Formats: sequence, C-alpha cells, structure tokens
Amino acid sequence: MSNQVIIKDAVKRYGDFTALNGVSLDIHEGEFFTLLGPSGCGKTTLLRMIAGFNSIEGGDFYFGDKRINDVPAHKRDIGMVFQNYAIFPHLTVRENVAYGLKARKVPAKDIAPRVNEALELVQISHLADRKPNELSGGQQQRVALARAFVIEPSVLLMDEPLSNLDAKLRVQMRSVIKKLQRRLGITTIYVTHDQEEALAISDRIAVMKDGHIMQIGTPNEIYAKPQNPFVAGFIGVSNFLGCEVSAPAGGNAAVSIKNELNITVPVSRAYTGKGKISARPEQLFFSAEGMPGTVLFSTFLGDFIEYEVELDDGQSLIVNEYTKDTSAVHSDGEKVHLSFDPLRISLYDENEEVLSL
Repeated sequence: MSNQVIIKDAVKRYGDFTALNGVSLDIHEGEFFTLLGPSGCGKTTLLRMIAGFNSIEGGDFYFGDKRINDVPAHKRDIGMVFQNYAIFPHLTVRENVAYGLKARKVPAKDIAPRVNEALELVQISHLADRKPNELSGGQQQRVALARAFVIEPSVLLMDEPLSNLDAKLRVQMRSVIKKLQRRLGITTIYVTHDQEEALAISDRIAVMKDGHIMQIGTPNEIYAKPQNPFVAGFIGVSNFLGCEVSAPAGGNAAVSIKNELNITVPVSRAYTGKGKISARPEQLFFSAEGMPGTVLFSTFLGDFIEYEVELDDGQSLIVNEYTKDTSAVHSDGEKVHLSFDPLRISLYDENEEVLSL
C-alpha cells in the first residue's frame, strides 16, 4: 500500500555546515515528487534521511500517520534505486530481482510469478538468466527498478538513477519510470539536478537551494510562475531586467524598464521601488516599439530560432522565435526592438520576493 510522506522542519548538520534548515514537505499518496537542485543543496541528504540511512537531528518524518524517526531503515518499507544501480554482480537478473522478496520471507511459490511480472514490466524477461556484467547500463538500471518495486514498497526512493546513462537512454528510461509509477501507483520521491528530467517526469517538484525549499509546484507552475529569481534562473533559461515599480495601492503596477519600455503588471500587493523582471526567451518578441537593440547572431534549432540580442546599454538577451510564427529570419547586425506580454513575465521586488500574480 502506498503512503503519504510528511516531513516537518527537518534539520541536518555536519559540523558547522547546515545541510537542511527546517525543510517541510507534504508528499501525496501515489504522487511522483521530485527534489531538484544543484549539488550541495541538500536533496540527497533529505532522501537518505527518509530512507533511514542518515540520522535525523531535528524535525519529524511520517509515512501516513506513523512517525518513522526511530524506525530502522530495513523496517521502513521502502524501495531504493541508486545512481550506480547497486545490483549484485554474482547473481543473475532473476536472482537480483528476487533478492528483496526472499529477504522479506515471501513464500517461495509467490516469488517466481512476482519476479516474472516485474521483468515483463521493465521489458527484460529475455535477460533473466544473465549476470550484470553481460548487461548494458540501461539494462542494469531496469534490473534495479524491477528489484525496487517488486517488493511493493509503500514509498519508492530514487537517487539520480539516470545520471550514468547517455542522453538518448535517459530520455527512454524516464518514460519507462513514469509509466511504471503511474501503473503501480507507488508514492515516489525522486532526486535529480537535471531540470528537464524533473519537468518531464514529475507530478510536483520541490526546488532546493542551500538546505531550503525555494518553491514547490507542478512542472508548469515552476516554469511559468517562478516565485523567486533563483527558481527562474535554475529552471530553464531566463532573461533578467532591472526595473522601477510603482504600485502604491497594489492591483496593477506601473513598471518602467530602462526608461524605454513601460508596461502594466498585475501584482499581489502594494510596492514601490526597484524591481526585477524575469522573462523566458519565448516570452520576448520582436516589435515595432520597445527596448532597442541589435541582433548579434541567430541559431536555427528546428522548430524555433534562438537569437542573442544586445540592447543599447550592452545587456544581452536571449529570444526564441518559433519558425511556424515567422517567415523571415532576422539577420546579424539588424536593429530591432523587443517587448513582452506583461501577463506572462515574473516581477520581483528588491528583496527578490515575487510581486506578479
């Protein structure tokens, strides 16, 4: 049976270094939840605390309504998939997958059919009698997946499981993982530093930095409505522009950008002062009026053209223009003007807290 996972005010320190600083999460039953962030942000530390591999110095951890702080790792009913596969080299594929069932003392008559079903789900039935040294990296990862979910854990934990695979295989395997998770309905907590992977595979994402949660949301919310400049810059590509904001009564803010473009942005609260705008490359567009600049160069990328445009004050911006929406390519050195839809950009105050709705 799958479980909800609740974490309240988790703290972890290594000497003077604080790896986690009051992290709280509510992961829904059956959800595919990803911890995303750069190296050293605390995501793997948190996963290992959930697994029982790292001690809990502060906070409370629950599987459903059961507090697990003092429950040893082998009694937490978890499945684990590691970055380096961690499959036994002396056992066959079938024996590796059966290992967890035997350790849990599942009746022998039930082991074979469960192993066979797991191997079919990850499409490696034909490799059942091979040893790990006879398998490719992708095949070994499928063995690790089958071994983790064949025990039907209440929570499945995955630590950078695709990082050792080549780019094409990573794309294939993330599809396999997501389909399996949806079919089996196991609460899954997935750790990665790969933004594209997180956006493609997750129901929700927690973006982490320096032991803190910077934002929690669906992939679309994280990408389209980043709550701070760190998330805007870490997820995908963002252009940042300084601005002046005037919204003494909240509602709508008058925003002036470089004294060249004036827009109105709906905001959640009153604020007047310096601000910052983040705009994705596809949120900028060429217009008759706006911020003047010069096309430095263009890159044809199939369904869109990526431009680097240098504004008159020297700042460079990245602009994506979809080929289906244009019949001409802007040439290098061409003088242009840039604008954007004020309803799609994100606006922050001088403390980097979000203002836009």
